[in-house]
Amino acid sequence: MLINTPEFAADPHGAYRDLRRRFGSLAPVELDPGVPATLVIGYRTALRILNDPEHFPADPRQWQKTIPGETPVLPMLEWRPNAIRSAGNAHTRYRQANVAAINAVDLHGLHTTVERLAMPLVNTFCESGAAELISEYAFPLTFAVLNTMLGCPPEIGQDVAAGMAMIFEGGVNADKGNAMLGEALLELTALKRADPGDDITSHLISHPVGLDDLEMVHQLVTLYGAGIEPQQNLIVNTLLLMLTDDRFAGDFLGGALSTRDALDEVLFTDPPMANYCVTYPRQPILIDDVWLPAHQPVMISMSACNNDPAVGTREFTDNRSHLAWSAGPHTCPAKSLAYLIAQGAIDQLLDALPDMRLAAPADQLSWRPGPFHRALVSLPVMFPKSPPLHV
Repeated sequence: MLINTPEFAADPHGAYRDLRRRFGSLAPVELDPGVPATLVIGYRTALRILNDPEHFPADPRQWQKTIPGETPVLPMLEWRPNAIRSAGNAHTRYRQANVAAINAVDLHGLHTTVERLAMPLVNTFCESGAAELISEYAFPLTFAVLNTMLGCPPEIGQDVAAGMAMIFEGGVNADKGNAMLGEALLELTALKRADPGDDITSHLISHPVGLDDLEMVHQLVTLYGAGIEPQQNLIVNTLLLMLTDDRFAGDFLGGALSTRDALDEVLFTDPPMANYCVTYPRQPILIDDVWLPAHQPVMISMSACNNDPAVGTREFTDNRSHLAWSAGPHTCPAKSLAYLIAQGAIDQLLDALPDMRLAAPADQLSWRPGPFHRALVSLPVMFPKSPPLHV
């Protein structure tokens, strides 16, 4: 099954059910035509793999030797000197620097930053009575917050955002996007070496592991990769749930369930990175009566695993057992930041425009194709016209 198609994007859960019926917990798929991989769709199998970096390392360099350089998904999977694409001592070194830099972020200050950046965006559309929440709110807010945390000027950030978008789409422009991204992040690194500040980029540069320019670029690739597209999708997918489900639609009008509850449910049912956490077995290995070939991608479907019927029906409220943040040594170190940004973005919007509703039936919304993300094309909404908020 090719998982980079509009048909798959329209009904991934149906595709996962079909794959589970035919293959069990490990399904053969193609990430692009001619690019085979194993998709892990069993929850317990995924935990076993994610917690076994000795047999399932994240370093793709042997696999890359067999893949044409123009392959569209390559920029999302290729080796980079960063934590997500390294194993052993290299992974430890990169992760130490990233965890320290991320933990230096002031959460109270970040909450204030989200509020400060959200309100001017709401003011750009509140008087019109309608908005498209991805292009007019979720993306520019996510982008601005991340640039603030990384100390990135807007002019460099624009090139970063354009390059990341090309890479996530996995199309013919992915290689061009990869080059644009690298050039912009090298410029940011040079800027912060010359003029450091209290930001993640500067903290990475000053960390005792001594990251060089190439390593810095690829730490920043990881941070931008995780901080723009998945964060934007988490905000948007959660807004879609809250605007279509009475359990949540009632909350910002005095109901019972909170934004945090909605975020946790989306992280289970429609996580913003649906399929990722890729590893490459060092040698053929038998898992669940399936021989996985050496040096071929084994990709975790967080979406399918979270909804694996073998682990039973789950209550989502106050449940953090999903795999949306991965698990094991590659667990996302920035999940507290992601929760805070997403919750702040949603609460600011719904506090300002509490009578917001979808401008089109939910079943008519389109999902963007791509093997990795779960992302709407657009989220149009309507609401009573409102005067600008004081900022």
